[in-house]
Amino acid sequence: MIEKGKISPFQMALIIYAVVVGTAILYIPFITAQHAKRDLWLSPIWAALSGFLIVFIITKLYKLYPKKTLVEYSELILGRTLGKIIGFIFLFFLLYDTAIAFREYGEFVESAFLHKTPLVVVTGGIALTCAFAVHGGIEVLGRCAIIFLPIVLVLYLIIYLFLIPDLNVKNIFPIMEYGWIPSIKGSLAPHAWLSQFSLLSFLLPFLSDETKGMKWSILSVSVSVMTMVYINLGNIFLFGGIITSTQFPVFQAARYISIGSIFEHVESIVIAVWVLGGFVQLSAFFYMLVLGTSQWLKLHSHKPIILPFGFLIILFSVWSASSFQEMIRSMGTTTPFYFITIQLLIPMLLLFVAVIREKLRKA
Repeated sequence: MIEKGKISPFQMALIIYAVVVGTAILYIPFITAQHAKRDLWLSPIWAALSGFLIVFIITKLYKLYPKKTLVEYSELILGRTLGKIIGFIFLFFLLYDTAIAFREYGEFVESAFLHKTPLVVVTGGIALTCAFAVHGGIEVLGRCAIIFLPIVLVLYLIIYLFLIPDLNVKNIFPIMEYGWIPSIKGSLAPHAWLSQFSLLSFLLPFLSDETKGMKWSILSVSVSVMTMVYINLGNIFLFGGIITSTQFPVFQAARYISIGSIFEHVESIVIAVWVLGGFVQLSAFFYMLVLGTSQWLKLHSHKPIILPFGFLIILFSVWSASSFQEMIRSMGTTTPFYFITIQLLIPMLLLFVAVIREKLRKA
């Protein structure tokens, strides 16, 4: 095994939570609101189906092929050639997914603070920082998640608590004014984000207690969905109908916070804490990419390819979209279909074939 480290089920749940929710709180409210309007808080609930289904599929595959990741058991299930092809497709998508995540952070930091700094410099700085964590291995990621994620979770909670006097619960009504369809259409983006629970495949082999993998994975899905619902409710209570034109509602909400005349302009604190969660998310993406690639190439260690893949991620993050507006538009249209196709259908196919092979073997 390339990685010798171990993480607890709790650390695994925090890491995958960061992977899914890190950028979701920034972009999902705006993207979802384009379809669901005031029913955007319902959309993550429908999308929970994808999260729970993928957790079941990935944990079932892991029970059939313990200590293996998706890249490794693809060859065992489909044969060397076809398994290599499936592994390559999944890893190429993971490269794209990682690059998009870096681009999302880069675009936000650039637009919020570093207006005159080239995007490639911003993403390059982030990639270099994450590379140190990736070099340290899975245990470093687990410790970072334990330290940083509770702070981020508390931040998510208190933002809207501080804004209670400004929240208008009536903004949520009428619920489902135009039926179920708008909120279901709005669930496309949350479906895509929650489909990233397929990346549990790269974490399960390193659990110190594998018997609790399913339990903590389900808990992570539940908390991810509740976080999205909470953030969306807070945004609709605060912004009402203008949520459809507010690109970074959480950041804008932080600007509203004012306690007396001494506690104002806390958006800088919000961004600083949010970057901690982003560090865990991007480092996890980066780590899974180099781990899976080293397994696909049959390398003895993932460390020699960290730097080359860091440069590759930076290049792909710039090439992934010609502009910020194009990236946002694709997130609400084509990108979710790529996410769901690769991260849901491929594991489903592998499980289907694996179950048939298992039955034939027993027969």
